[in-house]
Amino acid sequence: MTEEKRISAAAKELKGQPMFKILSRIKELERNGKNIVHMEIGDPDFSTPKNILEATKNALDEGYTHYSASMGDYDFRSLIAHNNLRSRGFEPDLDQVLVSPGANILIYYAVRCLVDPGEEVIVQDPCFPTYLSVFSFCGVKPVFVPLHEENSFRIVPEELEKAITDKTRLIIINSPHNPTGAVLTKEDLDAIADIAIRHRIFLYLDEIYSRMNYGETPFYSPSVIDRCRDVMIVANGFSKAFAMTGFRIGVGIGPADVMAKMGLLLETTSSCVPSFIQRAAMEAILGDQTDVRMMMDTYRRRRDILVEGLNSIDKVTCLNPGGAFYVFPNISRTGLSSEEFAFRLLENAGVGVCSGADFGSCGEGHVRLCYANSEENIVEGVRRIKAFVEGL
Repeated sequence: MTEEKRISAAAKELKGQPMFKILSRIKELERNGKNIVHMEIGDPDFSTPKNILEATKNALDEGYTHYSASMGDYDFRSLIAHNNLRSRGFEPDLDQVLVSPGANILIYYAVRCLVDPGEEVIVQDPCFPTYLSVFSFCGVKPVFVPLHEENSFRIVPEELEKAITDKTRLIIINSPHNPTGAVLTKEDLDAIADIAIRHRIFLYLDEIYSRMNYGETPFYSPSVIDRCRDVMIVANGFSKAFAMTGFRIGVGIGPADVMAKMGLLLETTSSCVPSFIQRAAMEAILGDQTDVRMMMDTYRRRRDILVEGLNSIDKVTCLNPGGAFYVFPNISRTGLSSEEFAFRLLENAGVGVCSGADFGSCGEGHVRLCYANSEENIVEGVRRIKAFVEGL
C-alpha cells in the first residue's frame, strides 16, 4: 500500500466543521490558563429542561434501551406528523417521516440519495459548513448564490433561478439562517418554492432554527405547498431550541420514496435512533414549554445587547438578526481579513469567534458570533472586541 493510496479520494475531500477546530484551539489556550469568552460555537449554554431529563430517565427505567424501527418509533413519528399540522399547516403520512441521529446528518442523507457525482446543488453563500464538506465528500458541485448584506442577508429568488442549469438536482435553503441569523419572508420562500416546482428540482428546507424566531419576520415553511409529497424536504431537530445538542436527534419530512431511501442509508450507517432519546423528544414537544420560552426571551435580550455593543465600535457594523442565535458583523473596515480578525482576536483579546470566510467566500469581511453565553460575558466580550479594534 502506497502512502498516496492509504486514504480514499472521497475521504481526502472531507472538510469537517471549522468551528470545532476553533474550539480545540480555545480548549488548548484554556488549559494553559488563558481566559476566553466563548462566542464561536452554536451550543446553548442552558441545561436541557428538567422535564425532558426526567422523561429520559423514566424511559431508561421503563426499558426503552433496545433497537427501534430504523425509520423511528411509531409513537414518535405519529406525534411529529400531528405536530407538523400545527407548526407547518399539514399532516404528513407516516412514511414521509424519518427520525435521524441529529439534523446534521440529514444533509448527507439527502445529498447522497438525490445527487450523483458531478451534478449540482444550489446553496446560499455564506452557508453552514457541513454542506460544503458533504458536497466535497459526495463529489457534487456546489453552485453558490450570494447573500447581500444590503438585502439583510436574504437570498434573492431571481438570482437563485439564474443559477439553475440542466445539472441542478437540489436547492438547499436555511431559514432562520446560520451564520447570519436572517429570516426569509413568506414572499421570498413562496417564490423559491415556485422555482423548485417549475423546474422539478428538490428543495431541502433546513429549518433547524424554526423555533428560534424573534417574531419580526414570522416563521413560515413553504413545505405546506406540496405537503412534502413531491419536491420539498424539511429537516428539523431538537438541539438548539430545547438545548438538547448532546441528545443527537433530528427529523426529516419529505416524499415517501425519498425518505425510504434516506431511511435505508440511516439503517445502513446507524441502525436506528435510541428509543429513550425519542421518548425525550416526545416530552420536548408535549411537555411544559416554560423553560423553552425563557430561553428564547433570554436569547432576545442577549441579541439586543450584543448588536448594540458591536454597533458602538468604530469600524464595525452589525445587522439585527431575526432568528437563530448568531450575529454576523461586518469588520471589513478594520483592514483585517476575516481569518486574521478571528485569529488575532482570540490570541490577543481572548474572544472566540468564527471567520466569516469559513462559511463561504461571501462571508469574507465578516465574523460570526454566537450569543449562547451570559449577558455578563457578552458585555465583557464586546469590551474586549472594542479594545482590540481600537488597538489596531
